[in-house]
Amino acid sequence: MERLLTMTDGQPRADAQRNIRKLVDAARLAVAEVGVGVTAREIAERAGVGIGTFYRRVPSREALLTAVLTDTLDELITVARAALGARDPWVGFTAFAESYAQLRATSCGIRDVFGDAPLDPDTDAQVAQLRELIEQMVHRAKRAGVLRTDVMWRDIAFLLAATTTGTDTMGLRLSAEQWRLNLRVILDGLRAPTTWSDVPVSRRAR
Repeated sequence: MERLLTMTDGQPRADAQRNIRKLVDAARLAVAEVGVGVTAREIAERAGVGIGTFYRRVPSREALLTAVLTDTLDELITVARAALGARDPWVGFTAFAESYAQLRATSCGIRDVFGDAPLDPDTDAQVAQLRELIEQMVHRAKRAGVLRTDVMWRDIAFLLAATTTGTDTMGLRLSAEQWRLNLRVILDGLRAPTTWSDVPVSRRAR
C-alpha cells in the first residue's frame, strides 16, 4: 500500500485510498491463486472496481504485482534473518524451511518468482538476498554439526522446492497438506546423524 502511494501525485483522497487497498488485497489473493500472469481486469473484478479505476489508482499491473510480491518476499527475508539469529541452528533452519515450503505451496506467484519469471529488479534483488541468507544458514548448521556435510547450500533450494509437487499423479489428487509430509521427510534426510547407530553402514569407518 505504502509503495503504491509513493508512486501517485499527492495524497489520494480517502475513497481513492480505499480503492487502492481493495486492489492490493485482491492482487494478493489473485497472485497466490493464479500467479504473476493474472490480468488487470481480473484483479479489478476481484476488487469490485472497474478497469478504469484500476488504472487511475495504480501506475500499472506490473507495479501492483511487484508491490505485493516484494512485501511477501520481505516477510520471508525477515523469517530467514530470525532463523540465523536462533540459538539452535537446526531449530532456526527448520523454522525457515517450513515458512518457505508453506509459501511455495500456497502462492503461485512466489513459485513464479522463484522460477525466474521476469517481473522487476526489486524482486530479483530480494531473491538474491534470500539466497545469501540460505547459504549462511547452511554453513552455520554444518559448523554446528546438525546438517549433513555432503549437502551444499544450493541443494537446499532444490530440496525445499521439491516439497511442492504437481496437482496429481497416477490418478491421485494432491492434498493441501502434502507439502508438510514432503518437508518432514526431506528434513529427516538432511539432519546429520547424532548417534553411531544413526550412521549408515556405508559411512562407518572400517
